Amino acid sequence: MEENPITLVALPLGLVFIMFSLGMGLIKDDFRVVFTAPRGVAVGMLNLLIVAPLLALGIATLFNLPPVLAVGLVLLGAAPGGTMANLLTHLARGETALSVTLTGISSALAVVTVPLYLSISSAWFDLTGVGTDVEIVPIAIRVLAITLVPLIAGMAVKQRAPQWTEKNYHRFRVMSLVLFVVIVAAAVGSEWGRVTGYLGDVLVAVIVLNVCAMGVSFMIARLARLNDRSSTAIALELGLHNATLAIAVGASLDPEMTIPAAVYGLFMWVTGGSFAYLMARRNRGALVVTAASAS
Repeated sequence: MEENPITLVALPLGLVFIMFSLGMGLIKDDFRVVFTAPRGVAVGMLNLLIVAPLLALGIATLFNLPPVLAVGLVLLGAAPGGTMANLLTHLARGETALSVTLTGISSALAVVTVPLYLSISSAWFDLTGVGTDVEIVPIAIRVLAITLVPLIAGMAVKQRAPQWTEKNYHRFRVMSLVLFVVIVAAAVGSEWGRVTGYLGDVLVAVIVLNVCAMGVSFMIARLARLNDRSSTAIALELGLHNATLAIAVGASLDPEMTIPAAVYGLFMWVTGGSFAYLMARRNRGALVVTAASAS
């Protein structure tokens, strides 16, 4: 199959920049929430590491997607939370610190979880043609190089040059947002013939996955007695996966495997943004009550 320089080269390089930008906004103390509020982190990681991939597996089976698209959908479900989830959580008045923590931890664990679910789903859907290439170690190394390494590098820059980081962080965040949009648009454009050919099969499936993941994760968080702000953060982590990572990994195996993530990247803003808007109004009341109680 013809190699596409956009998905094979530009995507990984773009993801490195995005993950570096995420690292610039993190410090070690941000992860104290793991110890100070472990229930929120535990519930969030349960959703990210188990609920989302299994939902993707079930939805791909329910919609009887072709094997390569089914595996692509599971790859998307197994991808960590994206940096844009942090932004929408902030706009929704959710627990931004929890969102950042979940994104950071799930990005680090993606070195293991993404290759693992990729291997499981390839066997489940009996994917032929690329099945022999689905080996955990090479993909883990690739995920490590484009996620964890730049994430740690960004944190190191923040620690060693805090003033420079503070001055440039907003600029990097804006550039990351623009780059994300460009990457998804380029991925869709480069595979437009395949995307339109499978759009009917994939579009409904990715929207169902997106809505179900946010809804189920929010209900689980509330059943775990987390407040609305924490539940908002967890739901948005499930609503805005790192589609760029799913595209980059899928492209290394089969260009068609990137289609679910590319379509998801276009539509997750509608569902995720709508949820954030609704929760912003609901969480505003919670913040007012909290402030009144504190005074």
